[in-house]
Amino acid sequence: MSKIEFIASTLFGVEAITAREVKELGYKDVTVENGKVTFVGDEAALCRSNLWIRTAERIYVKIGEFTATTFEELFEGTKALPWEDWIPEDGRFPVEGYSIKSKLFSVSDCQAIVKKAVVERLKKKYKKEWFEENGATYKIKFSLMKDKVTLMIDTSGDGLHKRGYRVISNEAPLRETLAAAMIMLSFWKPDRPLIDPFCGSGTIPIEAAMIGINLAPGLKRQFVSEKWWRISNKLWKEAREEAVGAIKKDITLNIKGYDIDENAIKLSKDNARKAGVEKYITFENIPLKDLKTDDKYGVIICNPPYGERMGELKEVEKLYKEMGKVFKKLDTWSFYILTSHERFEKLFGREASKKRKLYNGMLKAYYYQYYGPKPEN
Repeated sequence: MSKIEFIASTLFGVEAITAREVKELGYKDVTVENGKVTFVGDEAALCRSNLWIRTAERIYVKIGEFTATTFEELFEGTKALPWEDWIPEDGRFPVEGYSIKSKLFSVSDCQAIVKKAVVERLKKKYKKEWFEENGATYKIKFSLMKDKVTLMIDTSGDGLHKRGYRVISNEAPLRETLAAAMIMLSFWKPDRPLIDPFCGSGTIPIEAAMIGINLAPGLKRQFVSEKWWRISNKLWKEAREEAVGAIKKDITLNIKGYDIDENAIKLSKDNARKAGVEKYITFENIPLKDLKTDDKYGVIICNPPYGERMGELKEVEKLYKEMGKVFKKLDTWSFYILTSHERFEKLFGREASKKRKLYNGMLKAYYYQYYGPKPEN
């Protein structure tokens, strides 16, 4: 097995959670930067990280890093890297990337130069002038940040938030990776009740149930690197068998998802069934004003409407005030609320114990955390 450097890309604000997940999988040399976590593993780590990491967006193999302020430096630096270690003679290798605060700011020019440099490197290795590119896909990603070039190959294919259970979603779905991060940032543990009063397509309850029974989030989907020559079928088979063996089936969870919209509840039930966790969650068509429970020391985790559209803001502000009144009755509970509304605390009627900046896609939001009392044990 080789020593490989990996990069797990993340949404901003989630990096520390992803780093914790990487360490829990047993990988070392973990470093955290904005939007990414770098770690070292072997070929088996490629399979296991894709299957298991709940909060990463994608897993990349890092091919190399160097500084470039001219196109010639970009070309020579790219050409010097061992692309043949990963890309075979028939490999498809499209190139995409971005440039931020760098002298080389034209993304299309950088794209063309990286592609040309990789072709030159592979020509030398495979002793041929033309590549058909009709085999497996090895998508090359470049990042130019303050003149530092990082070159990677995407091992995931579809983003890791695509677990395979949510084909259709409601209007503004919460990304699965962010839902998992919200749960992991909360005090929720599988032995505590959990309610999402605005469950939408069921993402938070489903992700919580998957965490509760230790179901690997990538178990029900495919990855682009399953077709790679370097990662054997045996490694994928072993990683999947390990994930299946780790599921805790004999566990009782108290997870509820409520929504005012009947269609959302139908959709949530369908998604939970596809995810294989329907028996662990109760979904009900209940409006916020009717939310009540006899359970103690539970956790509410939710992503209520933000009121981003014209005309919706007043309705949303009214909803936040109502949340304050309804949640106040749950005096032993903790609340975790994600919203982009800057005045949420004022409307809710309480200052948060802690708030954390998170990004829901490109939208900056705050994760308001209200800590309730600890359970009496």
